[in-house]
Amino acid sequence: MTGRASLSLSPGLPDTIMELVNQALTGNRRALARLISQIENDGALVAQALAEIFARTGRARVIGVTGAPGTGKSTLVSEIAKAYRRTGQTVGIVAVDPTSPFSGGAILGDRIRMRDLAGDPGVFIRSMATRGSLGGLARATADVTKILDAAGYDIILIETVGAGQSEVDIARTADTTIVVEAPGLGDEVQAIKAGILEIADVFVVNKADREGAANTVRALEAMLDLGTAPRATQSAHHGVTINVEPVSRNSESEPAWRPPILQTVALEGKGIDRVIEAITRHQQHLANGEGEVRRRARLAAELEVILRETLLRRLMAGLAPTDVTAMVDRIFKRELDPYTAAQQLLAQQA
Repeated sequence: MTGRASLSLSPGLPDTIMELVNQALTGNRRALARLISQIENDGALVAQALAEIFARTGRARVIGVTGAPGTGKSTLVSEIAKAYRRTGQTVGIVAVDPTSPFSGGAILGDRIRMRDLAGDPGVFIRSMATRGSLGGLARATADVTKILDAAGYDIILIETVGAGQSEVDIARTADTTIVVEAPGLGDEVQAIKAGILEIADVFVVNKADREGAANTVRALEAMLDLGTAPRATQSAHHGVTINVEPVSRNSESEPAWRPPILQTVALEGKGIDRVIEAITRHQQHLANGEGEVRRRARLAAELEVILRETLLRRLMAGLAPTDVTAMVDRIFKRELDPYTAAQQLLAQQA
């Protein structure tokens, strides 16, 4: 891939970071991989590097794929990527795998399942470990998405961990969220309760050649019929406490988006064209103003997270380790509750 033109970075960035960013933006895959590693490791200069490239982001279409383990998310992502490649579009894939809470390691097996894409210069695959983050994504997923966007990838596919009903962070990162279901995984309704249901822009019942696929489709239809609130607004604002200015939209002429329910057999490449068509229709739907609502809510959520992390780092930097240890000891002895302890630590910084 050729990427976009190189960027003249601020002189405050050291040569190593400047070289990595410039090389990544001009299509150097090794530099791109190294830059992503820097982001994952939270290097001291990453924030500056991201600030330099931010103006070049916002052009790629970001598609999230989530669902329970065993539904075939990786295979579906691979087939979607192949479909976009057939049209000449470049694809970046971020596959998030769970980190062991005991060993701290991760298998990162999604790249193995996507081996059919290996060797395609128009596809860049990056596996990421959650490193303890909840909600289905790694802490650095959004930043890595920005890097791939700035590097010129047309489509960015994000595959989440597959943790279940609480895995809703993808709705704050992707333009279009695909929720994947599969028959034969138990109670059809169990996997599609509130949360996962509300973030879906497209439902895909994968492994539709299995017995029970029709029941899964009917359960999804029933759950959609029970829903009343506009799904796009719910998912976009999920968890955001920073207020954003409302955006005018032509709601009278544009009906609310109802997530289509599609059936696929990803292992055989069946039904993928309909998924691509549904994604395209949803992207067109977002052009009525809803897309701007989502983007503004996404930026508000991101700003809130950055503020929270920055304030916590500043607070911890100003506290002596002995003060924190002493407070933990008092909490352990039930001499103090955690909320009062936090207030007292904050008061020391006032």
